[in-house]
Amino acid sequence: MEDPVEDNKNRMKRSLKTRHLSMIALGGSIGTGLFVASGSAISTAGPGGALVAYIAIGTMVYFLMTSLGEMATYLPVSGSFAAYATRFVDPALGFAMGWNYWFNWAITVAVDISTVSLIMHFWLPNVPGWIFSIIALILIFTINAISVSSFGETEYWLAIIKVVTVLIFLVIGLMSIIGIMGRPGTGLKYWNYRSGPFVNGIPGILSVFVVAGFSFQGTELIGITAGESATPEKSIPKAIHQVFWRILIFYIFSILVISLIIPYTSPTLLGSSAKDIAISPFTVVFQRAGLAGAASIMNAVILTSVISSANSGMYASTRMLYSMSLQGYAAKSFGLANKRGIPIFSLLLTTLISALTFLTSFFGPKLYLFLVSASGLTGFIAWIGIAISHYRFRRAFIKQGHKLSELRYHAQLFPFGPLLALVLCILVIIGQNLKSFADFDWMSIGVTYLSIPLFLILFLYYKLRYRTTLIPLSKVDLKSTIRDDELKQNKA
Repeated sequence: MEDPVEDNKNRMKRSLKTRHLSMIALGGSIGTGLFVASGSAISTAGPGGALVAYIAIGTMVYFLMTSLGEMATYLPVSGSFAAYATRFVDPALGFAMGWNYWFNWAITVAVDISTVSLIMHFWLPNVPGWIFSIIALILIFTINAISVSSFGETEYWLAIIKVVTVLIFLVIGLMSIIGIMGRPGTGLKYWNYRSGPFVNGIPGILSVFVVAGFSFQGTELIGITAGESATPEKSIPKAIHQVFWRILIFYIFSILVISLIIPYTSPTLLGSSAKDIAISPFTVVFQRAGLAGAASIMNAVILTSVISSANSGMYASTRMLYSMSLQGYAAKSFGLANKRGIPIFSLLLTTLISALTFLTSFFGPKLYLFLVSASGLTGFIAWIGIAISHYRFRRAFIKQGHKLSELRYHAQLFPFGPLLALVLCILVIIGQNLKSFADFDWMSIGVTYLSIPLFLILFLYYKLRYRTTLIPLSKVDLKSTIRDDELKQNKA
């Protein structure tokens, strides 16, 4: 098995800057989860319940990112967490995580380009949707094929659009609350209505954990970018701290503003997808403030969010396939990069799978729904793998006589951080569809939790075929790969 980092040093281009990394992680978590589904969260758990859920999941994601940051600054590789699972836990876990994550993002690209057609239908209802989807796929492929810098710059500016939108929303929302602009909101009096801010109690909060968890999906991309970061030892820690506070502030203040303007009993909060843009809480608040064309503006913002998600998905899946090839989990051709540092064969296969998945939405809708369901929980499975890998990495680091001072970045509150992430991720996975268990709806259970048996099949296949075992802490490979000469070169 080749050392992926040795190959990264020779083939990948370390062109991503700190601002790129910050916006990639930030942009990955600000999208339809905030612009649309946040209203559904308030409706389900009440304003207080939604705040508690997002704060809890946001805090968990922060610990998870610091865990990933500690490993990524020590071992900066593309497809990072699959490589970490291979090194620090069990090769079978790395194999299963890598293929599962690649599959998830390849399917997600297909879902996103399908969503593009729904969004464009808002403006051009008479144009066939597949035309817009094909244009979006070609655009995303081109961005990723040019260079890693083109990917980073695209994500940077798409994220800027989302950030500016949220800031404008907060300002207008605050002005509406105090009566300076538009009709005053009626949400405040509902904080004490019936059950007050916690409508459905603990069950309501737990159900919003699922919504919040999906909203924060994509923050782990910062680990994928480590292999192409110009200064990973500086960029990753800085990006982690910036992104945590920005995400938490954006989500918490946005939910607070929405809940103070729109009653949690309002049917306009029930939308949860891009097709519900007309009743997005952001749209409603802008309309109350008298902003002309609020729905069109938010539709355009959500379009940038979906394109950003597809762009990130194409990048993440391509790098994961590249990394797996270098580890011997995929054909060697997928580990080849062109002169611009792009793993072109990995990019081509990912694009092909995304295109074929998109086609199934027309010719085999049942197969399409099956594929989407099969990728549903993959992000949470990846988070569990990150938490386990970091717990094992830190224990092995101490076991082999190393000192924490040797690490360029320290994760916060070890071992509490990874253990909290592990427990909450398991709770979120279990809580995906508890109602189906109560109703003994086995079909619904199968559709919701399909990702889990598929992950286990991959894990058991590799484990039984190659008879892998849990790597003893004393034998974990802790060879650091950011060499002094490379650090000096990065600082120059």
